[in-house]
Amino acid sequence: MEERFAATLKLAELPRNSSATRIRNRCEMTGRPRSIYRKNKLSRIALRELGSKGLVPGLVKSSW
Repeated sequence: MEERFAATLKLAELPRNSSATRIRNRCEMTGRPRSIYRKNKLSRIALRELGSKGLVPGLVKSSW
């Protein structure tokens, strides 16, 4: 019981944002927190815009 209490106190001393579960993937361009492509670090919307302009190497945006 004492070890558990000591561990709880030690955890409470840590900064709140040091937890790995609080890290959120965000788009590098827009800061959007959802639908992020990890490889490009861009949201689907930003990736589509840059792909249409031809600014992402290896990505071809098709349109018909």
